[in-house]
Amino acid sequence: MTSIPQWCEQRAITEVEAIMPDMSGVARGKMMPAEKYCEDEGMNLPEALLLLTVTGDYPEDVRAINPADGDIVCRGDASSIRLVPWAIDPTAQVIHDCFYPDGRPVEAAPRHVLRRVLDLYEARGWKPVVAPELEFYLVKPNTDPDYPLEPPIGRSGRAESGRQSYSIDAINEHEPLIEDIYDYCEAQDIQLDTLIHESGAAQMEINLIHGDALELADQAFLFKRTVREAAHRHSMYATFMAKPMEREPGSAMHIHQSIVDLETGTNVFSQANGEESPLFSAYIAGLQKYLPAAMSIFAPNVNSYRRITRWYAAPINLQWGYDNRTAGLRVPIADADAMRVENRVGGADANSYLAIAASLACGYLGMIEKLEPSEPLEGSAYELPFSLPFALQDSLRLLRECQPLIDTLGEQFVMAYAAVKEGELNHYHKVISSWEREFLLLNV
Repeated sequence: MTSIPQWCEQRAITEVEAIMPDMSGVARGKMMPAEKYCEDEGMNLPEALLLLTVTGDYPEDVRAINPADGDIVCRGDASSIRLVPWAIDPTAQVIHDCFYPDGRPVEAAPRHVLRRVLDLYEARGWKPVVAPELEFYLVKPNTDPDYPLEPPIGRSGRAESGRQSYSIDAINEHEPLIEDIYDYCEAQDIQLDTLIHESGAAQMEINLIHGDALELADQAFLFKRTVREAAHRHSMYATFMAKPMEREPGSAMHIHQSIVDLETGTNVFSQANGEESPLFSAYIAGLQKYLPAAMSIFAPNVNSYRRITRWYAAPINLQWGYDNRTAGLRVPIADADAMRVENRVGGADANSYLAIAASLACGYLGMIEKLEPSEPLEGSAYELPFSLPFALQDSLRLLRECQPLIDTLGEQFVMAYAAVKEGELNHYHKVISSWEREFLLLNV
């Protein structure tokens, strides 16, 4: 592997974006001259950044970090270095792992949480393979949050007014933007599989090619930055909000996942005769048992729960079935070596590192506990009752009460994550919405 200084020298890099993902998946870090960055291949940042809420505030509960609010050491992962294709000067971006000055990893850092879960798999002789699918909306620029979002104007001079699922012509309405997204992704080695138009107005979905879980989490993290940047350059916004428009479907991050044997490379979800293995059943059972407790990671914002609505292409329970898109857990029709589970619960607003880590953690617990799943569902899961939490506060309570999940993801992380999300929730409860002004102002 080429070192970071060699990589920068070969490409005449002048600046480095040194970044790490925070709890919300926001890129935090520093812009540094390449020469200075390459001296240390890292940076120092305040540990408190890991408690920064999406509103830019800090929660009341800061027990998860050192009370002195000292620096953590962020070390660049050479395997993550990429060009910033939209930068004017030759610029690199490097994703960092976080450590204390004595060398201990910072357990609350999202990238470490995923590494922790992957280490548990490795200790069992297993390696996860994942493939995220990310949905997002293109919208007109909106500078006043009191106004609802609208689809952007396409090359025809008109905005979409109806559902255009899988429409090639609807994608071509924004062809210059789509071409920039593909070019930017290619320059960053973000490996795209397919692009489709989803069912919402100007809603798109891009699938990433399956591979190593940490690498795919990195790609999903960078993909969000890439799409937003490309949209800005075409006078649009791209949003990964779970439910940006009230009469349109929400946006998801579906995660396809399978497990291979480290020694043989074979899919442990399948047996030699091609039939499903006991580990496959246990993995699904683990998702069914533990996903409710992990729901605040898959639905991390108050807006996330607006997506979990019956009949709107989002799961409302944790039924599973073969090629059943109404269920929270779908098993696509595939050959034995491609046997996998698609977790359809997560929203596009989820932190990719944490969502992948949590999904793998739930399946891991199912396998080591040898759990048994329900029978596969053949009908519509939308006709069955809700079994997922309705709100963020309920999800956080379940997470705090689930000791197996706390032990798997890390106590310090769970404490930090819950503090951040409760801080955001408290901030939200102080907001008076337009609905309240419209229906309560003169009627009660």
